[in-house]
Order: sequence, then C-alpha cells, then structure tokens
Amino acid sequence: MRPILWALALAPFTLAVKHEDFKTCAQSSFCRRLKGIAKRQAESTSTFTSPYSVSPPTISDDEGRYTFPITSSLYPEIRFELRVDVLAEGNGIVRLRMDEVASSTGLRRYNETARWALVEAEPMLAGAGDSSVRTEKGKTVIRYGPKEAKLELEIQHSPFKITQSREGRAQVVINEKSLFHMEHFRKKKEKVEAVVGEAEQMVLGGDGVDRAWFEEEDDEAFEERFRQWTDSKPKGPEALSVDITFPGVEHIYGLPEHASPLSLPDTVGPHAHYSDPYRLYNVDIFEYLADSPMALYGAIPLLHAHSASHSVGILNLVGSDTFVDVEHTHTGVHTHWMSESGILDLLLLPGPRPSELFKQNAILTGTTALPPQWSTAYHQCRWNYVDETDVMDVQRRFDEVDIPLDVTWLDIEHAEEHRYFDWDAKHFPDPVRMQEAVAAKGRKMVAIIDPHIKKVDSFRIYSDAKDLDILVKKADGSNFEGWCWTGSSVWVDFFNPNSWDWWTRMFSFATWKDSTPSLFIWNDMNEPSVFDGPEISVPRDTIHHGGWENRDVHNINGMLFHNQTTQALIQRESPAQRPFVLSRSFFAGSQRFSAIWTGDNMGTWDHFAGETAMLLSNNIAGMSFSGADIGGFFGNPSPELLVRWYQAGAFMPFMRAHAHLDTKRREPYLYPEPTRGLIRDAVRTRYALLGVWYNAFHDASTQGWPIMRPQYVVFPEDKDGFAVDDQYYVGGEGLLVKPVTREGATTTEVYIADDQPYYDYFTHSLHPAQATPHNLTLSTPLSAYPVLIQGGSILPIRQRIRRSSPLMWQDPYTLIIALSKSGEAEGQLYSDDGTGYGYEGGEYVWRRFSLSLSAKGKGKKGGKGRMLRSERHPDSMEKEKERNGWAEKVGHVGVEQVVVLGLEEEPRDVKGARGERVEWKWEAGAAAGASGKGEEERASRLVLKKPGVGIVGDWQIEIS
Repeated sequence: MRPILWALALAPFTLAVKHEDFKTCAQSSFCRRLKGIAKRQAESTSTFTSPYSVSPPTISDDEGRYTFPITSSLYPEIRFELRVDVLAEGNGIVRLRMDEVASSTGLRRYNETARWALVEAEPMLAGAGDSSVRTEKGKTVIRYGPKEAKLELEIQHSPFKITQSREGRAQVVINEKSLFHMEHFRKKKEKVEAVVGEAEQMVLGGDGVDRAWFEEEDDEAFEERFRQWTDSKPKGPEALSVDITFPGVEHIYGLPEHASPLSLPDTVGPHAHYSDPYRLYNVDIFEYLADSPMALYGAIPLLHAHSASHSVGILNLVGSDTFVDVEHTHTGVHTHWMSESGILDLLLLPGPRPSELFKQNAILTGTTALPPQWSTAYHQCRWNYVDETDVMDVQRRFDEVDIPLDVTWLDIEHAEEHRYFDWDAKHFPDPVRMQEAVAAKGRKMVAIIDPHIKKVDSFRIYSDAKDLDILVKKADGSNFEGWCWTGSSVWVDFFNPNSWDWWTRMFSFATWKDSTPSLFIWNDMNEPSVFDGPEISVPRDTIHHGGWENRDVHNINGMLFHNQTTQALIQRESPAQRPFVLSRSFFAGSQRFSAIWTGDNMGTWDHFAGETAMLLSNNIAGMSFSGADIGGFFGNPSPELLVRWYQAGAFMPFMRAHAHLDTKRREPYLYPEPTRGLIRDAVRTRYALLGVWYNAFHDASTQGWPIMRPQYVVFPEDKDGFAVDDQYYVGGEGLLVKPVTREGATTTEVYIADDQPYYDYFTHSLHPAQATPHNLTLSTPLSAYPVLIQGGSILPIRQRIRRSSPLMWQDPYTLIIALSKSGEAEGQLYSDDGTGYGYEGGEYVWRRFSLSLSAKGKGKKGGKGRMLRSERHPDSMEKEKERNGWAEKVGHVGVEQVVVLGLEEEPRDVKGARGERVEWKWEAGAAAGASGKGEEERASRLVLKKPGVGIVGDWQIEIS
C-alpha cells in the first residue's frame, strides 16, 4: 500500500506547479459565461445597460431593513429580491442581500455563508430613527450612520445601480458597468429560442433585450468535464456576477490568499499584470508560483480600497469558486466578481480610514483569538522527526547550542499508516512519556491531524464516522471515497452538527489516551486535498449536510474542520486552557479559531521575497496569526538564504521552521559558525521581544488591528507608501521591520514616511527626523538587518533568554525608550498567565508607560526635565478591588533597567518611585531632536540601573 501511495503523492513534488491540474477562468464554464458579459461589453460600440431594475421598497420599517423587488427584462417571469440592512454597530455598515424568490423548480441558492463567517449570522439592525428612506425620481435614497458622516445609499431603479457615498462623494458603486447577473434556476430541457433579425441573430427577452449578452449557449451548464472528471450539475447554472467600482482610489488590497503584491495589480485592461483573474478556491497546490493570481489554500473575499482622503471595504460572503478581475483607470478601480453559486451577500464597510475598517471587519467576523503565549515563540518542524529518540535529540541539541525552542512538531509519519490518533508504536512506543519529557523542559508538542480518514473497519475513527453517518456523500448519496496520505480515505462532514460532539470526544484524554495537556494540533490538507480528485480536491457535486453541494461551500469547508478541532481542545480540560491549532485552509472568520501559514513554499529567494506581501494581505483581512515556513518547505536553501529567512521569521507573527522530507536536515544546530550563531541571534531576538509581540496579539484580539501593519495603514495619507509591501510595523509598538530578501545584499533601503527620528534596535544608532518622506540606506551585511524603533516608542523587552518562553515568566523587564522629536515617548505592557482564560474575568496586568516633559528640574543647558510613569492602561478592565490572581503572582517581577535613547544631555538627578536616588550610566551621543540633515550616529544613552519599580502598580521616575 505505502509504495503506491508514495508514488502517487510524491509525483507532484518533483516539478514546479502543474498548471494543468487547476482550472483557469476559461476552463470554468461559469467564469467563461460571466466574463463573456464583460468582454462583449468592452467590445460593444453601443452602450449596454443592465436588464435588472428595482421597484420602490415594499417594506420600509423603522429598524434598518428595506426590501426591494427586482426583475430582469431578460426573464420577466423570474422574481428576485434585494434586502438592505443597516447594522447597529460599525458606524454605518450596510448589508446587501439578493436572491431568487419562489423558483418554480423548488431549488435554493446557498445562503448560509454568514452562519460560519460572521460572529452573528444576523447582526443587530440599527434602531428606530438611525436611518431614513425616501423614494423619488426613479431612485431610493437611504441615509444612515453617524450624522457627521452623511452616509447615503442611493439605489437607482432602472437600470439597477447602487452607490454608497460619504458627504456627497461616491465611494462604492455596484453595477456601474452593468455586469450584475444572477443566473436563475431552470430545467435542463429549457432552450433559448432564436429570433432572426434583419442584421443578425438575436435572442430576445421580454422587452426585446438581447439575451445573448448575458447567456450564450453553454453545453456545460448542466454537466462539465475537466480532464478525466465529470461534474454533474443537478441544479444547473446558478452563477453570480457583480461589478464593484471604487471611485477616486488608486489602490485596492485584500483577496487573500495569493502570491501577489499587496496592492493588487490589474488582471484586465492595457496594464494587466496577470492574464487570469484572482481566484478564490481553496486547493492543495504544490510549489506554487512566487507571483501569480492562482488559487492557494485559503480564501477571504474581502477588499480594502484606499486613497489619501478615504478608505472603504467590502466583504463578499460567498463560499463557492470565485474569480475576481481588477482594472485600474483614471477614475478609480473596477472589480468584477464571478462566483459559481450562492446568493449575493455583500457587506459595505464605510471606513473612513484603515483603522475603522479593521474594527468593522472585527465586528462582523471576529478578532484574532488571544493565543497561548508560548505559541508566539519559536516552533521547530520537519516532515518528519522519525522517532522518539529523534524528538529528544532535537531538545538536547537546541539546549547545547543555547537556542531557545518552545514547540516541536510531528508530521504525518508519527501515525501508524497515517491513521491519525494512532501513534506508530514501532517508532513512538510511549508517546505520553515523550510528551512529558518535552514538557519537563517547558516546551510543547504539536501533532498533525489531517481530515482524510483511512477507510478500514479496524480504525475506530472510520468505523465511528461510518456508524454515525457523518461522512461526506457522493452525488448518489453513498459515502465519498478518495485517495490521500492514508490510501483509500473518507472525509467527515463537519457541516453536520452530529459530528461536533463526536469530534470533541476524540480529543478527550479519556479517548485519546496517548495525548497529554502539552500536545496541540496541526490541521493540514483541509481544503480538502484529495490526490485523485479534480483539482486535487473533492468533486463539486459531493453532498454536505442540508443537501448542499461542495460547490456551494468549498471555501468554507476547511474552516469548519479547524473550528471543531479548536473547540475540542478547549473542552478537553477543566478549567479550559487556550488551544493552539494551525490550519492550512481558511476563510473569513478563521481568525477566531486558529493560526495559518502560507503553505508549501519553496526555499528560493523569489519565494522568500514574496512572503511579506502575502502575510500583510492575510493580516489586513483578519488572519494576523500567520507565518511562512522558514527556509521554505521545498528545496535546500543556502546558508545565506536560511539566515536571512530566520531574521525575517523572527518578525512574523507565527515563527516556524519546516521542511519537506526530501530536503537535507537543517535544524540550526547542524550548521557551523558563523551561520549557527546568526540563526541563534535571530531566534533570541524573538524571545527578547516576546512582550512586544504579546502586546500586539492583545491589540489584535481586542481591537481587530493587524499584527503586521503595512505602510498605508500606519500612514494613510502618504501616497508614496501605498504600494510599499516589503516592510511593515509590528502592531502599534513602534517597530519597523524590513527583511533583507536580495542575495548578497550589503545595503538595504528602508522607506520612512514620518518626521520622527528612528533608532536601530540592535546598535541604538539614530537616524534623525526629516520633514519629508525619504529612504534610509542601511548597511546590512549578513549579520545585520533593518529593525528600527520609531521615535516616541517604549518597548518592554526581556534580556534573559531561557530555553523556552514559559521559563521566563518571572524574569525582569528592560524598558527601551526611544524619544520622539519632541522628547517624549509612550508604550504598553500587557501580561496574563499566557495559557488560561482568567484574563476574561480581569486577571491580567495592562500598563501604560509614558515619558513626558516636566516643568520641574530644568537641565544645565535650559532643557526640561522628564517624568517616566507607569499607569493602569486607560482601556484596562483588570480586577482592582477584588483579587487579581495574576497581578499577585507577578507582583515581584521588576524592571531591572530603563534605557532612554536620544536625551539632549546627561541628567542632573534621577529620583525613583519613593524619592530615592537612582543610579545611572550616561553615554553621550545624538539627541532625538537632532537636525534632519545629520548623518546616522549613535544616539545618547541613559541607562537607569535597578530603578526599584515593577510591572504591577503605579509609579513614576523623575529625570531632571
């Protein structure tokens, strides 16, 4: 069995991506039909208007919901309905839904995407008086949202068009190009009759509209072939097309996951960068291209449109195969969405700035779950660590070379015949002993649990799932079977609620006796991947719970798998502990349940260079806990590339090294100096900054902010930064990072947008503020890479690096204070137990640090003194009057030193929290307010030694 499996499975690894395995738009009948509308429109010499028209609302209630009948002159007998919801939260979010009504076929379009993607499938509507409607002169205008925003939704009745505007300025236009089309249900025998005109053959609708514009004859409307597979289509054609235009913008972002620039380039028009649309269809794609619109493992149908004056966003709740064309023009950016099935369920996010867009998306789809603290540290993985001895050898050798490590991973070979949950007893004779030995070092383990289940009656997972009748079905109602790592396999249908409790029991310690509390889960292959299926996945006509076809829910499928795994880990312990699940497939809302990574990348410079843009795209769409395999999954990176990848990986939210089984072993300890030392330095830098990372994760979990923030997000009015996607800021912590992605680079340019000084994190050299945006050319030999502290920031770091992060919880902090141009700074520290849910009840510590000018204690040269304060963060809800167990536990954790960069002169005196004199060390250097014309030089450094303060309680230190 295994040799056959390996031969089948490894074949795709030997070459670059096999394009022939995956459909293009031209090979997808629905996309071919819908894109044909746009093509004919572009080639037409006359203006074509949409056949769809809207009647005035039949329902206009006082609770933010308006319902409009819609008809199409192509098929006057078919009824559609548009529903407009004004939501209570989000300062003006509007939801547009359109569906066919009362089809004579009795068929339904899939309308449950919101159930899985949104926190609430039916978000609360705005209250009475929060919106108003008027209908006149062929249009209906709805006013809504904050009064000062002056938001309006204008619905033009005929031809159908919707315009969202702010303060009278159009920001989103739907159906401006008349490409909206919803294919109605019909019987297979229905044929469109031809009417011969004087000049040409036309197919006419009810009022003489040319049907051929929208519905060319398509022999594949009810059955479609792709290579050796046939896709039956029992519901016939049900595709959906909608064009969405963003006037007055030059950049749009989003549509993860693609290996493309952050600012999405054109797919049509004179400046097309790609020849095919961006595709959203979760697939297992081997050795994907470094620059391509091809589908990858995840899909989030979200776009941000941005200009110096405003930002808007749209979230299109569609779970089926979707292609999106993009074209930039002098008036704005046009997009054309083409989906195989589903209703129109579109949410308009009004912004008006990126910060509001993140909050609005978080209101709808949720925030990144606050992960266990250890999961933000370094992970070591390989396909595969071969046995228990190998696993323990990894622990020993990391310790010998003084490289910290938190998590060791096991790939598919840990399971007997890839029967997940069943350990290979020959190589892992005592899994509990192994897990406990790893845990004794303060570390965790992750084991893979893939969705394919080996089809043998002796395997309890299969027999249980078969008996419960919770497996995905073929079109004929029998259980679907396919080929994956296990050989002949079946798949659980996680849309079926009967699977949920059962899956939870599979992870209980009573059932899975070879697991312990230190074991966590990796859900791979959950697109799902089927080696002998069309596009390496399940056929589209397979059936899920409720009778829905996979074509309706394909992109949502993987999210349900990792969601239920997450719920199972939460429920396996009492009190519950935070889970860690890594998923490859994802959809809008996945951030509530798991981390993700960018899949099977290659160990090449071009793949490495493209990772930052991919991760930024994931971050702005909510998937903040994301990373890329360090070193690349495929191939054998050179020592230089591996070092550069570790340096970049130390500043990814998810930091994991991983490699294919055919690659050479590349654990850091295997390399000679100086390579090993440079990797060690990068990993230890990650550990020193874990407090900063945890701050950023906390902000993501409470506010929806991305952890990796692109330039346009931090500086939304700086046009020169809108397309920058090779550098980013870590949360709101004031760290600017730019990976070095050119082979042999000894210098690297970093773009600076603001009039603030920047400090090198490693050397504390100062780059003076300049009034205009500019590039810094930094020296970057292999031992150096750009990590800059923005002036005005305070970083809480730990300088005592231990073998794993949980062992550092009692270690003191150092505050790095990088003064702004005006001589001030602020920062934060969020801390909790890192594993449980006590923080939800206020058991945490959240401090705001600030260094501000003081009128007291003028310096010898007329400079003002400063006051360094630690205060309860103004947004904190931590327990104060009742017992705060975490605050009590870390009450002894101190601040061992304070480093102030950029002071203009040595202080005359420093007084601690109780008025005592604090010892300090002064190193003269450049001041924060130095002239922008000056060259880089070392900043002045004031080091306060043992200031006698901690991370709990208010205090202040006076620097005079």
